[in-house]
Amino acid sequence: MPDLTTFFASGHAADLVLAVLVVEALILLRAGRPAIDVALLLLPGACMMLALRAALVGASWPWIALPLAASFPVHLADMLRRGRGR
Repeated sequence: MPDLTTFFASGHAADLVLAVLVVEALILLRAGRPAIDVALLLLPGACMMLALRAALVGASWPWIALPLAASFPVHLADMLRRGRGR
């Protein structure tokens, strides 16, 4: 059985979630969703996973704060785009 402490400390847990997000993006694109919609939908989560990965591997605070801060405006853009579609 793999050592979960090492799995998380190495950042591979976040890598796994990022891989799942890529698979989800491919599924949504194949289903006909516009690329901009898929990007705005998944990019905030991807940014947060990058911040988590940076934190798990002990990166300095700017490498944690930058993707975390970037997730918010992308999330707002997604919400605005969805609001206009209604």
